[in-house]
Amino acid sequence: MQIFGVDIGGSGIKGAPVDLDRGDVAEERFKVLTPHPATPQSVVDGVREVVGHFGWSGPVGITFPGVVAGGGTIRTAANVDPSWVGTNARALFADCLGGLPVTVLNDADAAGVAEMRYGAGRDRGGTVMMLTFGTGIGSALFTDGVLVPNTELGHLELGGHEAEKRASTKVKEDHDMSWEHWARRVQKYLAHVEMLFSPDLFVIGGGVSRKAHKFLPLIEGVTAEIVPAQLQNNAGIVGAAMRASKGCAGCVRAAVGRYDEV
Repeated sequence: MQIFGVDIGGSGIKGAPVDLDRGDVAEERFKVLTPHPATPQSVVDGVREVVGHFGWSGPVGITFPGVVAGGGTIRTAANVDPSWVGTNARALFADCLGGLPVTVLNDADAAGVAEMRYGAGRDRGGTVMMLTFGTGIGSALFTDGVLVPNTELGHLELGGHEAEKRASTKVKEDHDMSWEHWARRVQKYLAHVEMLFSPDLFVIGGGVSRKAHKFLPLIEGVTAEIVPAQLQNNAGIVGAAMRASKGCAGCVRAAVGRYDEV
């Protein structure tokens, strides 16, 4: 079974058909740069280009880097244009895609659901925290497999600053930090999140998960197990497709025991 997934990030909009039996992209993903400013119309144009690249004509799942309320309305937009706030993203994307069935969910929630079904969180109970490091820091919190949606823990205050302004991958790149320097910041962030939520497992995702061996061994003083995401930067695409699938509830229930709408 294949469903299309699109992952909207602060730097790129990427998508591909997803094989839900394997939990991976069925074709090489296609990516366009996220426009700046990332207004609703400019992002819509990017999504249309990604979906159109494959000539897709079925259901589409789309992630968004912010809080997505019931019905697909955007509540926060930290790393895209603030004009998104209050927009019904599901209706907007459906219209731009010619009426295709569309679902929209938080980007980190999508990545987390995919990792819980197919990746590092599979068959894990207790409290699992998925954190995605990229332009910002996304979070997905699971307790005994049940998603607590829209946590957005990258916006926690850390040392007088928003955490993602101190420890995101973008900050590392912008300031040309060494892995050691950046790992210390990530360590402080993980310790803070651990103090608040006491997770049994941290799953570290985003594009930087491909280089987990360069920084995860440097993190000390965190009690929870820390592992890299297995789906790496495709997790959001896969999770978006899962959400869009008519069989999505069954896919997630099989992995985590139950499924709550997000």
